[in-house]
Amino acid sequence: MTEDSIIRKLRRRSPLIGDDCAVISSPSGQDLLLKADLSIEGVHFTRESSAEEIGARALARSLSDVAAMGGTPLYCLISMALAPWTDERWIDAFYRGIYKLLRKANASLAGGDISHAGQFVCDVMLCGSVPKGKALLRSGAKPGDVLYVSGPLGGWRNKRVIVPRLELGRKLVGVATACMDISDGLALDLHRLCLASGVAAELDEVPLLKGATLDQALHDGEDYELLFTAPPRVTAPGIQIGTITKGKFGSVRYRGKALKPIGYDHTQHSESQQRT
Repeated sequence: MTEDSIIRKLRRRSPLIGDDCAVISSPSGQDLLLKADLSIEGVHFTRESSAEEIGARALARSLSDVAAMGGTPLYCLISMALAPWTDERWIDAFYRGIYKLLRKANASLAGGDISHAGQFVCDVMLCGSVPKGKALLRSGAKPGDVLYVSGPLGGWRNKRVIVPRLELGRKLVGVATACMDISDGLALDLHRLCLASGVAAELDEVPLLKGATLDQALHDGEDYELLFTAPPRVTAPGIQIGTITKGKFGSVRYRGKALKPIGYDHTQHSESQQRT
């Protein structure tokens, strides 16, 4: 197994993979969306997870961010550092998970890079598009807006499959005033949305996944549901969980009590932060 043999195999299924660079025309009348996400052995997954699942989750995290912007995924670059324990069969299964999700998203693999390291590391770079000037941002929420999530929450301990809400994200263009995906916990991500919009929020209800606790839903992250706001006169496709209010920028209250913005911190190294 060599770098060239891997690339030759990928080119059979991904003709966009070029020489030193892929050459792709950008869609007219569109804004491009660019996103990169790392997946690291021992942090985001362990060897006990299947290679197909690891590949799918690595891509799904980036697709979720494009969904949160109301965008359409177009192309991705997959770079990876192969660990000594990986072999050709494992790599084939890893890409099988990626290709399955790419087909569902109607997106294409356009290249990447391959190296080696003591542990497996994958970097997904995703390019998407959204109609010019229509991208959903975190900064548009206004007092009086209704607060929604796209589904029940409960963190990575209770849901193994990430389902990027791409179709919903596109439906929210022109409807939602602000939007983001919940990757680091509702409490922290809602705080971020409120800070960006210069507002506060009142949480009334938190829908839970089966078996999940309120603490997991508020602070664990890895839900990849959409968190969005819309004017009260609009019927939005989601679960109402609260309202946007005036107040200290970024402050969030749950049933009248202040909620600390605690969630997953990508700079921490403690075992409690590992999503494995």
